Amino acid sequence: MRKLIFSLCLLLFSTIAAAQQYDLVLEGGRVMDPETGLDAVRNVGVRDGKIARVSSEALSGRRVVHASGLVVAPGFIDLHQHAQNLESQRVKAQDGVTTALELEIGAPDVAQFLKAKEGHSLIHYGTSASHVAARALVFGAPLPEGDILPKSGPATDQPATPEQIESIRERLRAELDAGGLAIGMGIQYTPGATRLEVIDIFRLAAARRVPVYTHMRSAGRVEPGSAIEAVGEVIGAAAITGASLHIVHINSTCLRDSLECLSMVEGARARGLDVTTEAYPYIAGMTAVNSALFNPGWQEKLGIGYGDLVFPGTGEHLTKQRFDELHNSTTTQWVLVYASTQEVVDKVIPHPLVMIASDGAEGHPRNAGTYSRVLAQYVREKGTLTLMDALRKMTLMPAEMLERSTPDAQRKGRLQEGADADIVVFDANTISDRSTFEKPMEPSVGVRYLLVGGTVVVDEGKIVPDVFPGRALLGPGKRSASHD
Repeated sequence: MRKLIFSLCLLLFSTIAAAQQYDLVLEGGRVMDPETGLDAVRNVGVRDGKIARVSSEALSGRRVVHASGLVVAPGFIDLHQHAQNLESQRVKAQDGVTTALELEIGAPDVAQFLKAKEGHSLIHYGTSASHVAARALVFGAPLPEGDILPKSGPATDQPATPEQIESIRERLRAELDAGGLAIGMGIQYTPGATRLEVIDIFRLAAARRVPVYTHMRSAGRVEPGSAIEAVGEVIGAAAITGASLHIVHINSTCLRDSLECLSMVEGARARGLDVTTEAYPYIAGMTAVNSALFNPGWQEKLGIGYGDLVFPGTGEHLTKQRFDELHNSTTTQWVLVYASTQEVVDKVIPHPLVMIASDGAEGHPRNAGTYSRVLAQYVREKGTLTLMDALRKMTLMPAEMLERSTPDAQRKGRLQEGADADIVVFDANTISDRSTFEKPMEPSVGVRYLLVGGTVVVDEGKIVPDVFPGRALLGPGKRSASHD
């Protein structure tokens, strides 16, 4: 009898111990959660891809990671990531990013994009429905495979007829049904789109209850066509239709007038409009030199010349002859654009309304270094951001923006019990970007561990090979269809 009781007690103890056993425990780190304001030494227990416990008590796990002296925070969410290949995902992961989404322009074919990445993604992914691609398709000039921007021509420069606008809207409906998280509008790349076309696309977004992410119509100070006018256009479209609006990279569109543009966003929000924005911490932008952005008059609009355009990798400053050659090319040619100043960027990044997003593409250091650069420069060196405020711009704010598209975002951008175990563990004293315009894919340093859905993808600073825990974030169209 005594032996039976002992066996039962042993079984009970084993059951309790198993119940308290976690897949992984992050032990003794500085746990920071921007939503609750938690900033304290805690132990974090991860089970089944979720944060199961945040506690000051010791936790037992199949693997215990000693995080003493390190920051444990929600993984960074990048709303604006063009390069979606595995090599880019690796440098994003080493920059602390657990979710990277193509929302500014969107993938030309949402279903194809999602299918290609299923089971092959290091970090979480998703896309908007592309107005640019839909317009090109309707004009009979579909984008070549791999391209997201059309070449300058009739499909970009001509106004659409009412029938063509309805065909564009029909294509966008189908793309949203396929899982698009939003509508992406690169208005500067489709200058032929009339104000009414823009409003009609915003009306569709409002009806489908998804946001519009937009690269605005124009940049610079020359009127008509200034950055101020461009901000007014999209805020007006949001006001008229009720659609949520996210203005991408406000620093590289508004340039010297960035603070004035931010004041317009602030004013719109104060009057009840749902308008948000983002920026990246570099003075140079990058875009396709043979796009409509470089239609005649670009020098006057941007306040720059040929020599301010630089070929990525080679450092070649363009001449008129070289520009004409690239602009007339039938294949996409990327170019760095030096049109901003460090003074402007230093004022924009700490602004309380500004989220951090990379606009990541191969050939520009922002693809690999955006998040660690903010932490190194604006938190540690300049002291213009607290660590908690920087984390809020990288985690909670973009997660809240994504909640307009998917309820799954409610479990991201937080380090709380029940949240997804998308977690970055980094050394706040050493985290730094190493990517440069000469070596744009050089990975950042300082991220010691990265968890994506509870799976370790960066282990002691190194990418773990052959793990692909990234999952798709799907918009309401696909979610509704899957729940019918």
